[in-house]
Amino acid sequence: MGVLDGKTAIVTGAVGGIGGAVAAAFILEGAVVGLIDLPTDALTEEARRLGGHPLPADVGDESSISAAIGSFLDRNSRLDILFTSAAVQLHGQDASAHELDLDVWERTIRVNLTGTFLTTKYAVRPMLAQQSGSVIHCGSPTGISGVGAGYDAYSASKGGVHALVKSTAIAYAPLGVRVNAIIPGATRTPLIADLLDDADWEIQLTNSTPLGRLGEPEDVVGLAVLLASDAGSFITGALLCADGGMTAR
Repeated sequence: MGVLDGKTAIVTGAVGGIGGAVAAAFILEGAVVGLIDLPTDALTEEARRLGGHPLPADVGDESSISAAIGSFLDRNSRLDILFTSAAVQLHGQDASAHELDLDVWERTIRVNLTGTFLTTKYAVRPMLAQQSGSVIHCGSPTGISGVGAGYDAYSASKGGVHALVKSTAIAYAPLGVRVNAIIPGATRTPLIADLLDDADWEIQLTNSTPLGRLGEPEDVVGLAVLLASDAGSFITGALLCADGGMTAR
């Protein structure tokens, strides 16, 4: 028996990367999982491979995300777990504030912060009705300490996610719904794949991690399963780091 037997979950950003690894772990632990990502053949294939349910949607579009979550609820009587990892990081376009184009700022905020808000808005409603649930957002060290010059939009978007965790955790705790964030470090995912094509960048990211290596999507899985399961029933409002010590500097 898995620790999530009988539970249902939705994972955003579910094609590859951290979202894909977490979705696979939830399914392995017995949960019925809906996979939200952009409508592509990759989503269909990932759902088939994992044994999940594809839910094509744009997290930054309210009607799209509402319909996707509604479709999942039409097939399932409840929603127990939400894990959000849909995000963009516009390398080469994100910049310091005085050089940052408004379009880049708005595109980043739309997916990373507005998308997290909208997904929470519609996923938490059935949790509040059943007075139980676990919401887990994917944060970032950049939302805690920044990364130096050049990533103001991404840093602001993740800092906003962290603040949303705190405020919703307090609001929903009396109603049985827990809200937390996992803070991964520099992790080998499609989000930073173009950076890792540059050997100098990989060395820099590795050197910024006290454990001396980049993270892998699987490094987040154990913490996600803990927070999703009954074993995490007394954890809420927390920003939990799985970052190799990056934020300890």
